[in-house]
Amino acid sequence: MNKLNAAAIDTKWLYLFIGMAVAINFSGLFVPITGPDGTLYAAIAKTMVQRNNYAELFAYGKDWLDKPHFPFWVTAFFFKCFGFKTWAYKLPAILFLLMGAGYTYLFGRALYNKQIGLWAVLILLTAQHIILSNNDVRAEPYLTGLIIAAVYHFYKAHTGNNYGHLLAACLFTACAIMTKGPIALVPIGGAIAGHFMITRQWKQLFNLRWLIALVLILLFILPELYSLYLQFDLHPEKLIFDRHNVSGIRFFFWDSQFGRFFNTGPIKGNGDLLFFVHTTLWAFLPWSLLLFAAIFQFIKKGSRHVRHTEWYCLCGSMLTFLLFSASKFQLPHYLNIVYPFFAIITAQYLYRIKIEKSVKAIRIIQTVIIALLLLVAGLLHYFYRPETFTISIGICLFILLLALVMLPQAITNSVIPRILLRTLLASFIINLYLNTVFYTSLLRYQSGSEAAMWINQHNPQKLLVVQIKDDYVSAMNFYSDEPVITIKEGVQLPKEPFILYATTDVVKSIENIGLGVQPLKTYRRYWVSRLKPSFLNKSTRDKELTTMQVVIVHPEQ
Repeated sequence: MNKLNAAAIDTKWLYLFIGMAVAINFSGLFVPITGPDGTLYAAIAKTMVQRNNYAELFAYGKDWLDKPHFPFWVTAFFFKCFGFKTWAYKLPAILFLLMGAGYTYLFGRALYNKQIGLWAVLILLTAQHIILSNNDVRAEPYLTGLIIAAVYHFYKAHTGNNYGHLLAACLFTACAIMTKGPIALVPIGGAIAGHFMITRQWKQLFNLRWLIALVLILLFILPELYSLYLQFDLHPEKLIFDRHNVSGIRFFFWDSQFGRFFNTGPIKGNGDLLFFVHTTLWAFLPWSLLLFAAIFQFIKKGSRHVRHTEWYCLCGSMLTFLLFSASKFQLPHYLNIVYPFFAIITAQYLYRIKIEKSVKAIRIIQTVIIALLLLVAGLLHYFYRPETFTISIGICLFILLLALVMLPQAITNSVIPRILLRTLLASFIINLYLNTVFYTSLLRYQSGSEAAMWINQHNPQKLLVVQIKDDYVSAMNFYSDEPVITIKEGVQLPKEPFILYATTDVVKSIENIGLGVQPLKTYRRYWVSRLKPSFLNKSTRDKELTTMQVVIVHPEQ
């Protein structure tokens, strides 16, 4: 029997693997925050707490208008409780993602059954970009949890005519909007309205509950609108995006969403219709090829039984996928928000496989993927030569490798469950290595955070810390205990002694104008979120690095 049912795998094993998947997602909790975006967002939340101002967003001492407030409010709360620590920034994001995993289970169980719900959780928690986003934290872990929660409660509000669920759905939707803007309505509304339209439940589209939901959502997002009004609309004299009279509310509803889509807003990009197709190929590994097969089979079979098929997951995910593909502003992490839907679609496909040819194809495909993933990890370790590899980590990885070989056949004799368990274990091996070995080594080249932590321990005089503005400055801003002044090169320097963090060229230019310079520490810097083969290869790495210095500048010398 090849179905993923209790006869194939005892449910307790699925709970064990879910626990392991959760642990893997937590394994990067103490790895330094990756810049520039992650450290920028952390620094903004830090400024919130320091200024005791939770209505306005500031970056580098200036008004900041790009993202809504909700993730910053949550992060600021954790900073207030636990201090400005790496794990205090990452923890709430991971918790929201785990909330999303819980709702993925509930939604999968409600639409299908418990086994599909459990496997959907496993697929979600081992999708490559989900684990990556729990390390390189931005807004997506919050949004992923909030969107699937909103869809589940809207579904329950409809099927059970339950206004408690409607209230919860509206609250989650409002929080999602206050995380990313009105674009969050696309997967939520697409899932619900798309199902009604395909199954021809036209009356449901005009049910009174949706008008009530709209009113509640507008009510719940008032804190965001008030904050934007207070910081921007009340102050037309402020210079934002190099112009005056900028409305924060207009930016929230239009420029940040449709402005990016049509490439008419202040933040622009270049679109590629196939960007999210090839992104999904690696970002949803090790399940991406199974996902493509699942979507094809779902549409093929669902078209024969339109009214007896659930279309929530397909509509919620594919409408978002198509919209993002047509957009002019695209980034890989944008698609994370529909991964719960992808996970449910993939799980139900695997549960229903009966054809022997399909079973054989899946076994071959997943075996190749597992082998390639392990090979890539081995090559990465060989060429990168991380200095953070320890014996204890090596033992853990070896145990997982033994489990990959021996455990699945001890648990079940069924082909599909066995290969899927091996796929899970391969994901655990890869991501445990990445989070505990590769990223811990990689982030040492994020010299802004490294320098800030060193200065915190070697600045007894509490000298002012100054850095030259470029694309790397946010890491220093967050990790420094002392206030950091970020200035443009050539701007007048402070008149009192200060600590300067800058490139070697900048330090030399300061020496050339006659200022006294006392060298303290040297670092090698690389933009860690933009990896190149020449950097990953230890033998060619040096040519990709920039030398940074920490010095004391004595202006009066």
